[in-house]
Amino acid sequence: MTTTTKEEQFLSKAISLATDNVYNSGGPFGALIVTLDGRSFEGANRVTANNDPTAHAEVMAIRNACASLETFDLSGSTLYTSCEPCPLCLSAALWARVDAVVFAADRNDAARAGFDDAVFYDYFATPVEDRSMPVRQYKLTTSAPVPASSPFEAWNSLTARVDY
Repeated sequence: MTTTTKEEQFLSKAISLATDNVYNSGGPFGALIVTLDGRSFEGANRVTANNDPTAHAEVMAIRNACASLETFDLSGSTLYTSCEPCPLCLSAALWARVDAVVFAADRNDAARAGFDDAVFYDYFATPVEDRSMPVRQYKLTTSAPVPASSPFEAWNSLTARVDY
């Protein structure tokens, strides 16, 4: 994939954020959300600094953009990141309705530095019954005090809800 000068500038900024973050108690990852009108919102990996396993650079950039723009929908924006996003970050970008993701280093570069996401990719590729962390549904009995569908029934009955 060829890049434009703008893409190189945004990727360079993400890489600089990642590098600076290493010296600020964070991990070596940085990201930017750039909107159609050119506004950018930064994020850096703060997993260890914040004791938050979800504080990945891409997630932090998405959080910053959404808070600043007062929306949860980042349609039209692009996520520029210093490294190929992990499944968590890709999921966050999908939920945020980001239009595109552009990254610099790839998952192999991250693995050589000790950040190997292969276990996560493998997890989702493994049959449910063979996964390392079991995730299972518990079917409530019909005599349960509250049916499992109650939150969705409440949601569907709410006329003032904000769909997402």
